[in-house]
Amino acid sequence: MKLNIDFFDETNTLMEENLIKMEELLNFAAEKECVEANSELSVTFVNNDKIQQINKEYRSKDQPTDVISFAMEELGEGEIQLHGFEMPRVLGDIIISVEKAKEQADDYGHSYVRELGFLVVHGFLHLLGYDHETDEDEKKMFSLQKDILNEFGLQR
Repeated sequence: MKLNIDFFDETNTLMEENLIKMEELLNFAAEKECVEANSELSVTFVNNDKIQQINKEYRSKDQPTDVISFAMEELGEGEIQLHGFEMPRVLGDIIISVEKAKEQADDYGHSYVRELGFLVVHGFLHLLGYDHETDEDEKKMFSLQKDILNEFGLQR
C-alpha cells in the first residue's frame, strides 16, 4: 500500500523525520481502511494566522483551529461523479496548524509527534467520510483514531 502524498510545510519548521513518520502513519491508516493504492492527498502545515483565515472563509469561524479537511469525494452542488476512468482516487486536502499542534501536545502531556499524528489521522478519516456530528459517529471515529495511533505506536 502506498499513497501519493504531497506535504507542504509553509512554516518551514517540521523536521524531515516528522514528515516521514506522518507518511508512514497515513499509509498505515490507509491499509487499515483498505484505501486503494496510489490514492492521492495533500497535507499542508501552516501557522495559526493562516488556519484562522481558512476557518473563517470556509467554516465562518473566525478563530484558529487545529486541523481542517477538504474531502474531494464529497460532490458539490451541480457536480457529477465520473465512472470508468482510470484515474487515481483523489481523497482531498488536510491542513494542520503547527502552532496548535504544539499547544495541544503541551496541554495533553504527550509528544509533538503524537499530536501531529493525531491530527493527521483525524483529518485523513474525515477525507474517508468519517465525522463526529453525532455522539455515535464521534465514538466510532475517535475509537478508530485511537486504535490506529496505538497500533502504529503513537500512544499517549
